[in-house]
Amino acid sequence: MRVTTRQGWKWITGFVLFGLAAIVLAGFLFAWSGLYSVAASRGHWAVTNAALTFGMQNSVRTHALGIEAPPLDSEDLSTLGAAHFHSGCAFCHGAPGVPISPIAQSMLPSPPDLSTSMREWRDRELFWIVKNGLKYTGMPAWAAQQRDDEVWAVVAFLRRLPTLDAAAYRELALGGLTVPTQSGSEIATTEGTSEAVSACARCHGQNRRGPDSRLVPVLHGQPREFLMAALEEYAHARRPSGIMQPLASDLSPEDRERVAHYYAGLSPPVPPDLPLNPESVERGRLLATTGDTAARIPACTDCHGLSSLPVYPRLAGQHAPYIVNRLRLWKSGLTSRSSTDAIMAPIARRLTERQIEDVAAYFSSIRAAGKASR
Repeated sequence: MRVTTRQGWKWITGFVLFGLAAIVLAGFLFAWSGLYSVAASRGHWAVTNAALTFGMQNSVRTHALGIEAPPLDSEDLSTLGAAHFHSGCAFCHGAPGVPISPIAQSMLPSPPDLSTSMREWRDRELFWIVKNGLKYTGMPAWAAQQRDDEVWAVVAFLRRLPTLDAAAYRELALGGLTVPTQSGSEIATTEGTSEAVSACARCHGQNRRGPDSRLVPVLHGQPREFLMAALEEYAHARRPSGIMQPLASDLSPEDRERVAHYYAGLSPPVPPDLPLNPESVERGRLLATTGDTAARIPACTDCHGLSSLPVYPRLAGQHAPYIVNRLRLWKSGLTSRSSTDAIMAPIARRLTERQIEDVAAYFSSIRAAGKASR
């Protein structure tokens, strides 16, 4: 009886292995024959499309397990996400008042209209998709994998997207940017766009208007040398940002210099009159002006004061949420090949959470002084 059972199992095993080998061989011969069309002009078979969709949805849900979403109801967060969506996503996915490009519509699979089709996803799943992209589609991964904070900004905006009409979308995405009407000659002979997809002012403001999102740095009156160096580092991926790297890399060195010159020459905008904790501001002032010798924290104003070297940013009048976010990123281990980041990261890691909030409150409480040198 044992011999018969053993022989039966050998027969079953052999049959299974033979069947698997036959399936592999048949698949190879089918692929080798070229009979299956890979043309994007023809859709998948219904069974193929169903299998790919089923696998994609379950893969996203599995890999997103364990991701904890932060609060996404911040106006600053969704405003930042809207600005990036307009430049990086609307071409394929469209937006209220912005049709999906005919080129994107011809992709296989065609990008979905996110104002209606992404509601089934949880916040953590949207985050995973935006950060990692999707294979076998045109959805790319986030350019700077270290910057989860930027990815969450896009997710926060996507949650608001279904509630926006064309006017509300334009206000949120363009930040009140006034785009001059182009002449027929300019439309015909330049690469410009009336929607100002790559305009810096969408996020950073223009003239006397600063950024709409307090997570975006104020560039008005910053030293030209600092601005040029930052754009150079973003353009060559030495400073990680999935928002800034694509934009800066599209600029020529001459364009980067012109942008730096423009913002360096602007008068700093008047900071909003927000309630501040006087005790926090005073603690921040002491830390910013004298440092903390015991914790090996130098005075912030040594590098970020008005008379400091022009390769360092001025922090007076900078948004507190922006300063807090930058310091927290360094403290959490953000790495960069930027020379200034190499100085700041070790210092930020020695700061306590209260010190981070205090020094941000102090710098946001004082007004920037005039224009930086050009």
